[in-house]
Amino acid sequence: MKISGSRVVVECLVEQGVDTIFGYPGGAILNIYDELYKNSDRITHILTAHEQGAAHAADGYARATGKVGVVFATSGPGATNLVTGIATAYMDSSPVVAITCNVPTSLLGKDSFQEIDITGITMPITKHNFMVKTVDELAETIREAFVIAKSGRPGPVLIDIPKEVTSAMVDFEPITDINACSESLAASKTNMNRVVNAAVPADEDIKAAAQLINSAKRPVIYAGGGIVIAHAEKELLAFAEKSDIPVSESLMARAAFPSDHPLCTWMVGMHGTKASNMAITESDLVIALGARFSDRVISDTAHFAPDSKILHIDVDPAEINKNIPTAANLVGDVKAVLNRLLPLVESRKLPVWGEKIQAWKKEYPACYDESPANSINPKFICEYIHKVAGDDAFITTEVGQHQMWTAQFYPFNKPRTFVTSGGLGTMGFGTGAAIGIQTALPKARVVHIAGDGSFRMNCNELATIQHYNLPIVIVVVNNGTLGNVRMWQKLFYGKRYSQTTLDFGPDWVKLAEAYGIAGYRAETAEDFAKAFDAAFASGKAAVIDAKVDIDDMVLPMVPGGKPIYNQIMSVSKEVQY
Repeated sequence: MKISGSRVVVECLVEQGVDTIFGYPGGAILNIYDELYKNSDRITHILTAHEQGAAHAADGYARATGKVGVVFATSGPGATNLVTGIATAYMDSSPVVAITCNVPTSLLGKDSFQEIDITGITMPITKHNFMVKTVDELAETIREAFVIAKSGRPGPVLIDIPKEVTSAMVDFEPITDINACSESLAASKTNMNRVVNAAVPADEDIKAAAQLINSAKRPVIYAGGGIVIAHAEKELLAFAEKSDIPVSESLMARAAFPSDHPLCTWMVGMHGTKASNMAITESDLVIALGARFSDRVISDTAHFAPDSKILHIDVDPAEINKNIPTAANLVGDVKAVLNRLLPLVESRKLPVWGEKIQAWKKEYPACYDESPANSINPKFICEYIHKVAGDDAFITTEVGQHQMWTAQFYPFNKPRTFVTSGGLGTMGFGTGAAIGIQTALPKARVVHIAGDGSFRMNCNELATIQHYNLPIVIVVVNNGTLGNVRMWQKLFYGKRYSQTTLDFGPDWVKLAEAYGIAGYRAETAEDFAKAFDAAFASGKAAVIDAKVDIDDMVLPMVPGGKPIYNQIMSVSKEVQY
């Protein structure tokens, strides 16, 4: 059948199982939005307050469901407003397809109104991107983009379409078997073979890795976000339990292993637990699963696991030996690799090592200094939210102290229930992500824990939350400062608090009410409990302004560049580094 390019876009998205798009219209993309209007019974569109919010929403949708998130934007500033969201998805390996439209091809390169080279801008922060200059290649490009976005190590893909391509007519052949189409595309394109096909480790390499594991006396698992991406949580649990190996987690893996499990040592790295950091330091084998050895985890490279061998398992060969040299490695899907390793690893107990791990956990629990009476302790906030919301609630955060407190204190026990920006550290991420999750899973409960500094960057999305009646409870951890930066200024810059004090508006309760959302103010633990109970029970959107002391710190903390065993455990032991 002969249809327009805009109709091709819609039909291809329907083929891919897309049910929701986040975006913001404009002149160059009007033809596609007109087609969306005609097909509103097939695809839901969520209009956000800003394109960046739409990009984060598509990302949150992807992280919660494992499906590809889709975002639309127009040319020029519409497209550039997606950049931070695309980069966030890229750093955290989240499958997102961004579709932008540009000026007609005859106007490209002429500094035309709202023209921008968005493919050039996003080349370093996408897994791949396309400029579609003829309608004949549009359908295959869209199909290819979805294959690339969700295969191997997932990531964002951008498609830029000049406006006349969206109005041109073309013969369109629908497909019914998406999997067969994906395999056909992968087999027919050289670049797709590089991007799509995950390596399959040889049997002898699997056996050698199993031998390495079985011979270790002090092994520790360093679980990364790849566990969540590969849906390998059950395999990780079985592997750890069979071999009696403690599990330390990166920030992106905080919901990959049950927090209440005896083998869980919680987060590792700069703000990791003493148990995780010491387990890595004194281990004889670090088994890295879907992790990239970021600087926030390893800190001082020379003193990271100094007496340990490194076994690195990852789908992306570029990560192997990039930051830390390995004794052995397996390149492949971590779920598949664990399934092959599991029958070969010995069922055993490591009582001496286990006792040491438990001693660290008891001796050095997560720090919980008492806050002043007229403020709320961050640990209490996290624990109370979990008490009321339970294991099934999805928790999103922005970036900063509140994010680290959530990672340190919130007992995540179910996969994908923690959604945060790890690699890029994007302030402004969490509210959009919460919108994406709540849209994807309307029956789920979503609680967004935000810092007052971060929430300033995306509070315009309260309009989206109210308009679509999304029952997201937002807890603003309000300490009146850019807390993480202030903490560094306190420890390392002689308490020179340059431009970090936020002693000005808005009033979060009044702002929420201005958007038609319930607002609550909490200055004590009792206030917070009452406010959260009421907000959560209402089943409607709410904002809770929770007062936290300006000098509450995120501890433990490893000073930048120091070994991960060199942790500041108490404010009373501050050291000027």
